[in-house]
Amino acid sequence: MHRFRLLLIPFVLLASLAAATTAQASNSNQSGAVYTLTNSPAGNAVSVFDRAADGSLTPAGSFATGGTGTGGGLGSQGALALSDNGNLVFAVNAGSNSVSEFAVQPQGLQLVGTVASGGTLPISLTVHGNLVYVLNAGGAGNISGFTVDSNGLTPLVGSTQPLSSAGAGPAEVLFSPDGSTLVVTEKNARHIDTYAVGPSGIAAAPIVSASAGVTPFGFDFDKAGHLLVSEAGSNSASSYTVGAAGVNVITGALSTNGQRGVCWLIASKNGKYAYTVNAGSGTITGFSVAADGSLALLDPSGVSANLGAGSHPLDPAVSGNGRFLYNLTDGNHAITGFQIGEDGSLTQVSVTNGLPAGAAGIVAS
Repeated sequence: MHRFRLLLIPFVLLASLAAATTAQASNSNQSGAVYTLTNSPAGNAVSVFDRAADGSLTPAGSFATGGTGTGGGLGSQGALALSDNGNLVFAVNAGSNSVSEFAVQPQGLQLVGTVASGGTLPISLTVHGNLVYVLNAGGAGNISGFTVDSNGLTPLVGSTQPLSSAGAGPAEVLFSPDGSTLVVTEKNARHIDTYAVGPSGIAAAPIVSASAGVTPFGFDFDKAGHLLVSEAGSNSASSYTVGAAGVNVITGALSTNGQRGVCWLIASKNGKYAYTVNAGSGTITGFSVAADGSLALLDPSGVSANLGAGSHPLDPAVSGNGRFLYNLTDGNHAITGFQIGEDGSLTQVSVTNGLPAGAAGIVAS
């Protein structure tokens, strides 16, 4: 009897391991959602699209934010943000100087509340834990913080900080992966601002660093915390380390080889790749990201995907399982989906039409 039990144990362990492996594979293919912002001046709303396991999207409703949009491009990245667990969606209302919070429900989104943004013309926001920071582009511009709890968003006293200068032309705000730093890119001033975030969540005054390329715009972090930035003026991308004294260049202004309007950037979930979205040429450029944060073109042509003439692609998002990249394709009023290959290549899998003119921002779970 004991001998039988000893022989049985390895088989039980193998069966458990096989079940866990199967469950893990199933989880990697599970469905999610994609969200974008109508940005309508008549009444802003978040449009929801259910994502199937193959990456295709199905419209799942539009949910009013309680604020208004501008009806035109925001010149930013990050007009929408997801909480770390994917249960909350946050949206800017650039036309009414407010921010909205939604709870993700089985049948769509439920508006939790809408609060003043702490400035004017909010264009980007970021979430880490129970903290939300908003980038306001109007007037002299600023960042302003909020806490999140069961009652919604509450302004964080003492958290509002200026940009480097008036007229800086900010594009995005984003927490570093560990939440210790906020980063803001400034298009007109050609600066990258970093703000240390204290234990209470309050941001310190900005440390201002020069950008390696012209017109720093959209950015993201790899898994090691290296900062990856697109540069619209020089049609390039750069990478940096982020420290107490600001940012230090790793790869400076690497050309996208003739691509134009290099405005938005997203990193893959595994941190091995980054993609710039090039509005002027209607293309997406892929980069490999080395362990030290250095960048190299995936394709010498600079083209990993071509959305076509007049497509004017804007913000990108990567699905929560890391398998798909979605692009807000402004010229076609569509969302274009791509499967991300093991080698970083992009293969188009879907086109979802019917978005309103002026739509802005995109996130994916």
